[in-house]
Amino acid sequence: MVGFGLGTLRYVPEESKDKVISDEDVLGTLLKVFQALFLNDFNKQSEILTMLPESVKSKYQDLLAVEHQGVKLLENRHQQQSTFKPEEILYKTLGFSVAQATSSLISAGKGVFVTKGLVPKGAVVSMYPGTVYQKYEPIFFQSIGNPFIFRCLDGVLIDGNDKGISKVVYRSCNGRDRLGPLKMSDSTWLTSEIHNPLAVGQYVNNCSNDRAANVCYQEFDVPAVFPIELKQYLPNIAYSYDKQSPLRCVVLVALRDINQGEELFSNYYTIVS
Repeated sequence: MVGFGLGTLRYVPEESKDKVISDEDVLGTLLKVFQALFLNDFNKQSEILTMLPESVKSKYQDLLAVEHQGVKLLENRHQQQSTFKPEEILYKTLGFSVAQATSSLISAGKGVFVTKGLVPKGAVVSMYPGTVYQKYEPIFFQSIGNPFIFRCLDGVLIDGNDKGISKVVYRSCNGRDRLGPLKMSDSTWLTSEIHNPLAVGQYVNNCSNDRAANVCYQEFDVPAVFPIELKQYLPNIAYSYDKQSPLRCVVLVALRDINQGEELFSNYYTIVS
């Protein structure tokens, strides 16, 4: 992993707003993937479903019924359904899957590869997980020698380190923000059993002279209308509990079609023109 320093700053002209695709497209992709993950895990969501309005519950039951149409269902099928791995859900939903593996760059450590399918240009291909800090908040100890600090255009920082004090802070915030069985974020990116298969963006390596960037970073603020039952798949959490501003996420967007077997490379100094 070739990381960011706190001084890293991307130049983006004001008129471009750093958007390769629209916020609506980003939101649509996240909802599509998270909803598919929720349905795949439906038999484990019973505690959450009891807290949801009847209209929301019936929506998921209808979606599940459509998904199983044409299949001879066992009685109480949803309690016995065979669940797919998250990366298989990603492939079924978006037509590709991504995963960490040893980078093709010498001494870069981990990288992220397209393991199956084709990533079309303009697709959201991964997310940058981590604790979100406002620029005035204390991140001193976590930032020392930490190559996983992502600096947003407005100075907001995301700590994507899955080890040490960074890991402890994320887990602490994750436990703090729970509403009963409802999780407000996903801490599984800190483990080997990732629930959200997109949450590997912190391992995407920087491009080089012979490896051109095929993805770029795009900031996305989670809207107030985001379904509460799907927040369990968001790999970001705010350091401050009483923060009024929306949760900042960063997604990686494909700059061109990316084929199976290719490694993802970003440009940390992304220029959008």
